[in-house]
Amino acid sequence: MKNRKILFLFSLLALFVLGCDPLEERLDLGSSITAEDLNISATPLVVNGKKSNKVVLVNNSPVLSSWNFGVGLSQKMTDTVLMVATGQNEIIFTGRNPDGTSISKSLTVEIDELTFEVPLEWGYLTGGSEKSWVWDTDKPAVWGNGGYKGNVAPAWWTLQVTDIEGQAANEGVGAKMIFHLANAELHKVKSNGDIEKGTYKFEMNKQVLLDDGSVWAKGKLTTKGVTMLCGKSPDEGGIPVYEYDILVLKGSEMMLSYAPAGTGAWGTAYFWAFKSL
Repeated sequence: MKNRKILFLFSLLALFVLGCDPLEERLDLGSSITAEDLNISATPLVVNGKKSNKVVLVNNSPVLSSWNFGVGLSQKMTDTVLMVATGQNEIIFTGRNPDGTSISKSLTVEIDELTFEVPLEWGYLTGGSEKSWVWDTDKPAVWGNGGYKGNVAPAWWTLQVTDIEGQAANEGVGAKMIFHLANAELHKVKSNGDIEKGTYKFEMNKQVLLDDGSVWAKGKLTTKGVTMLCGKSPDEGGIPVYEYDILVLKGSEMMLSYAPAGTGAWGTAYFWAFKSL
């Protein structure tokens, strides 16, 4: 009798197990949306009845945010950004769905006036639209090295524009850089007609100060996807340089510098001298 009871219990257990559905752990990623479903906005702040150059970006959609507002990027769901030009400005939103797919939508905002201060460097570099820059042959040298936080132009090893070909093919005589205000695009046009494209940004809060507190470099110019003409570091195996100290940037003159991280005063830095066309 005892054996029959045990067998009966095992039979019931087997039936219970067979009757259950297999357990599955599933992650609900949520549904994807299309560009038409996006709930986003870009609204200029109104000051004294006019649309200012500060724009409020809002994403109320279930996607990750990436805003390209022409002169910068933001990945915040909500942000306030500074535009640098009046008139119509395009803002491109790219969202990423939970399944990894991307969707994009373009918004246009109208800016009446530059109510909030825009760094003058945008105007100097682009002329308000686009501006071409070439090697400054009016200077004693257009490229070379000198002392970091000591010199303000090539001083030790100095090269003329005709010497650049030996350092960077097709980036000397006849080459130029075009800085665009729209989308902060930078085009490097080589003397053989090849064009390399990228973007740039200013960080005027990143100054380099001397021991006495005076300013040696007024800010930084950072590029992405393209370098300045002859934009490599000889002391680091010829690696591309994408971040430059701004020593001078005004209407028709630009002097940039670069030194490897950790360089001390009077260590080796490289200098680029350009002028606008």
